Amino acid sequence: MSASQPRGLRLKLPATSANLGPGFDAVGLAMSMHLNVDVHAAPVWQVHATGRDAELCAALESNLIVDTYNVVCARHGIEARPLRLIVHNEIPLGMGCGSSAAALLAGVAMARHFGGLKISDDELVAEASRIEGHPDNVAACWYGGFTVSAQTEAGVECATFAGNASWEMMLALPQSSLSTKKARSLLPATYSKEDAVFNVQHAALLVAAFAQGRLDLLRTAMQDRIHQPYREEACPLLKAMLPLVNEKEIAGVALSGAGPSVLVFLNEGTTLLEAETRLRAVAGQEIELLSLRIAEGVLQTLL
Repeated sequence: MSASQPRGLRLKLPATSANLGPGFDAVGLAMSMHLNVDVHAAPVWQVHATGRDAELCAALESNLIVDTYNVVCARHGIEARPLRLIVHNEIPLGMGCGSSAAALLAGVAMARHFGGLKISDDELVAEASRIEGHPDNVAACWYGGFTVSAQTEAGVECATFAGNASWEMMLALPQSSLSTKKARSLLPATYSKEDAVFNVQHAALLVAAFAQGRLDLLRTAMQDRIHQPYREEACPLLKAMLPLVNEKEIAGVALSGAGPSVLVFLNEGTTLLEAETRLRAVAGQEIELLSLRIAEGVLQTLL
């Protein structure tokens, strides 16, 4: 393979759930469904897609992966050579599952590989976070596990740990999506001191729960006053499912990212059938339920 024709690149990027209740724009969790992209140099642009929302993923116009690649190349003054993408997507779009973070990271990783962009993994995450506007999904997607991140003037500072692979989760998906822009517009401009302190306490407890493998702490640790109360009306699944934390099958419930999907942690000993029966009893049969585990970060392979 000549220097002018880089080898192909395979990317496997996990879905993510941000916030997890009180960790607004600060914590994220990688989940076991993925955006898979094989990329090769090509004479003209081509995108072939299968899986969820394949038609949207295959579009060249308004394609977030392609647009990000082009923007990053232009920003760094490097050639944006045409590429052929083969995409298989498992991540629901517009459901609060980090689909945009995965696409952004794919675009930046493509610019690094095919454009010869000399940036580290940390700088790659910072580049994607700058475009996204917040680092929670981006950091969790790239590094995997449970991730805490903060945007700084220099970039992004984050800490991650593998989480607890044995913890079982269910993701409840309604039939209609909700844009992040719309979800953010529902939030107030200011908060009371009491609500701010409440969230600081619960976010700290949330980090400790994941660090120590304390599933029993999630019932309390995932409570929130910063974003979930203001999004309940636009996310009716949340309103229906939050009371389930008082029942023996469920360890914790939170809006996944900006919603409208809801992430549910199951208590030890709860079977998937028991959890599904309980969730459908309160939310209806029309919802889609996915069984998930905590996932590793991005996998990259040369082709």
